[in-house]
Amino acid sequence: GKMCHFLSQNSQPAIRGDDITVKSYKVESRITSRFCHTTVKSSVVNSGPNAQSIGFNVQIPKRAFITNFTMNVNGIMFVGSVKEKTVARNLYAQARARGKAAGLVRYRTTHNDMETFKTEVHVPPGSKIEFELHYQEMMQRKLGFYEHSLYLQPGRLVPQFQVDVYIYEPSGIASVETPNTLGEHFSGMAKLTSSKDKAHVVFKPSLQQQRKCENCTTSAIDGIFTVKYDVLRDSNAGELHVSDGHFVHFFAPANLSPLPKNIVFVIDVSGSMWGVKMKQTVEAMQTILDDLTMDDYFSIVDFNHNVRCWSEELVPGSTIQVAEAKKYIQNIKPNGGTNINEALMRAVQMLVKASNQGMIDPRSVSMIMLVSDGDPTVGEIKLSAIQKNLKKVMREEFSLFSLGIGFDVDYDFLERIAMENRGAAQRIYTSHDASDQIRRFYSQVSSPLLRKITVQFPEDSVSDVTQNHFDKYFSGSELVVAGKVLPSESTTLNSFTTAFADRLDLSLQTEADYLELDAALAQQQHAFTGFARQMWAYITVNQLLAERSLAPTAGKKRKITQRILTLAVEHQFVTPLTALLVESEEAKERLLADSPKDPKQGSGMAALGGRTPVQMVHSIPPWVQMTTPAPPSHAERPLPDHITIGVVVNGQLVGSKRVEEKEKVNTYFGIISVFYQPDGIRVSVSTDRIDLTDGRNNHSFTWGATADITQDRVKVSIVKDSKVMVTVDDKITVMVLLHRVWKKHPTHVDYLGLYIPSNNQYSSQAHGLIGQFGQEPEVRVFNLHQGADPLKKEATMEVKGNKLVVTRGWQKDYRRDNKRGSDVFCWFIHNSGKGFIDGHYTNYLVPRLDSFLPLPL
Repeated sequence: GKMCHFLSQNSQPAIRGDDITVKSYKVESRITSRFCHTTVKSSVVNSGPNAQSIGFNVQIPKRAFITNFTMNVNGIMFVGSVKEKTVARNLYAQARARGKAAGLVRYRTTHNDMETFKTEVHVPPGSKIEFELHYQEMMQRKLGFYEHSLYLQPGRLVPQFQVDVYIYEPSGIASVETPNTLGEHFSGMAKLTSSKDKAHVVFKPSLQQQRKCENCTTSAIDGIFTVKYDVLRDSNAGELHVSDGHFVHFFAPANLSPLPKNIVFVIDVSGSMWGVKMKQTVEAMQTILDDLTMDDYFSIVDFNHNVRCWSEELVPGSTIQVAEAKKYIQNIKPNGGTNINEALMRAVQMLVKASNQGMIDPRSVSMIMLVSDGDPTVGEIKLSAIQKNLKKVMREEFSLFSLGIGFDVDYDFLERIAMENRGAAQRIYTSHDASDQIRRFYSQVSSPLLRKITVQFPEDSVSDVTQNHFDKYFSGSELVVAGKVLPSESTTLNSFTTAFADRLDLSLQTEADYLELDAALAQQQHAFTGFARQMWAYITVNQLLAERSLAPTAGKKRKITQRILTLAVEHQFVTPLTALLVESEEAKERLLADSPKDPKQGSGMAALGGRTPVQMVHSIPPWVQMTTPAPPSHAERPLPDHITIGVVVNGQLVGSKRVEEKEKVNTYFGIISVFYQPDGIRVSVSTDRIDLTDGRNNHSFTWGATADITQDRVKVSIVKDSKVMVTVDDKITVMVLLHRVWKKHPTHVDYLGLYIPSNNQYSSQAHGLIGQFGQEPEVRVFNLHQGADPLKKEATMEVKGNKLVVTRGWQKDYRRDNKRGSDVFCWFIHNSGKGFIDGHYTNYLVPRLDSFLPLPL
């Protein structure tokens, strides 16, 4: 029969063979809710006079799982199915024994985190072959974007060459771009069309456009085709997608102040770092050190066979210290051996000491960043012992991030110790932009926003939930939790997320309808409808693979292996433990695709524990004075100690939209602000968001999610799209209702309603337009008579020694019914409250949202 065999060498053109005609090469990716299914198809003819081997090679991202491979050779279909490795190997051996087509497909890691899928088939002249490969992966958010990369290397001109990337994101697409990573030659050739929730990128160069030059017969297509995008997030509570009996919860909050960080840089300065590696490391460190702020603490450990510390203690990231540290790094001359164990021990000791001495903020994020290019040669050189030692001393709030420079490095080991210690690893390729690669990795972890994040669901509503507790969340990354939805009476699923931000405690909630997304998916032509089920399996298998590599006993390892096998076969993933058996329908011909055991060869899967982060620029809004104003004079009189001092509630008015000149402009509350002076905290509620400022940090929340936020003695409760309650010291509460109007209305604007409960505890010094009535004045109403308007009676009111004419009318109270409201009868006082309020109404205008009233009036 036809012989097939499978090889593994470095990067090669997609289609190999002499005298062959490649008819078409097509790649299609469907990305739905950050899950991607890619199909690569090619059709080839052996147009030479002899029988020959034709190869099909595809580089796929390291984090992807192959899910199928089919081949049509002269009308005979070979179809793939994922089986446990040993089962697949036995079936494959039987085929070989009968002299049938058989072979082995191996992966091999090439550069830039790609792996190569290879297959080769021996066919007679005139044969037609169609290859088709499928793989799936979850998009990882880094530095604020998802990046989808396709490796294109057809190796020859192809009459029909086409790449299609379809994106469908139910919550909307914020941005999508195709950076020109294939080079100048193809500048502007990728066509992009997008709407609110869909995007389609097509790249379809003609034969002529593929040529390297006018008359060249070689193809200019050789490299990575990239699509970058991000989604719209209307709230910090995250997005919950429910589809096909599974749920996926995405959490990527923004608009929070970064937590302070404590970071020890551990730099390998052994002889092998000499030259370009050291030069690039020094260059990267210059920028990284500049990023540190006064709230951050840091130090540097450099090691060869000895270990040196630039400073024995952690020091604040002040300009002076940073300048010293930069000088120190520039003067390093690499030489000698590598004592990784001792260097890491010293770094951990520094963090432990700082923590024990109470030098660092308990909410800050402590991490070690290791930069190394080789195996240990001095001190403890057994990798497993180093791993054990490290695990023993690392506290559970510390993280280790490791960067492996170049190819001699045992990257697997660096990744293992990082993952075991709540971090991540990255391989740095020694090239002109190595310093950029280091900087990019650092920016992913340089802006931690939250600690101790937990995502929970009501009891009995879900099962098989993936990891739902995370120690840290870095800006620009995303935390993802998936699981199965249990059948229930209810048609909505709720999620509850709790976390600690800088000085803030958060609890957020969001919900999703069971059927809504499936109905929307059914309408989509290019969506990947099974995304939720596959995404859940993808995350679960990756977590199990990571657990397996850290399993303490053989028994535990066997148990985990069994679970991975069951899932991989059920969801058709080629993992390091499964193989793809490819056979023709009559089962006469068999091929085998599998993934190597030897980690040095690269495995079918790299599991990454930590998620990735970005830099966030933080600006202080112009009206926040960095100095707290002196307390108003009335606060200086001795007060009973149980009374809160120094709360001010101010409002800012907005007018209705364009109005005829003669008409009176209606004004409404557009912003209501509560400033609590003792803690310097201000909550300002506007119609589009809720800001919390403490003079140092500014955190922003939207109306789009229910949340509870606590900072010192101030509590803020947001009820999604409805109201905000601000409570100070458990004694004073202010409720703000949101009134949204029809967006296209010619005059109406969104506005806020202010409600103050009657049980607030005020001191006798409370003042302000409303505050002065905290102690109600004596009021007498008499002489009720018909007014100008027959529906509204008039009367005389005696108050504060003044006699005022008042009119009976009613106001709306919208607390129970936001649309219609209920009527509340009241007396209207004329002339802007003259004689009823202290002084004139203009006395109550203040310059800023956190200004106190200048007393006495």
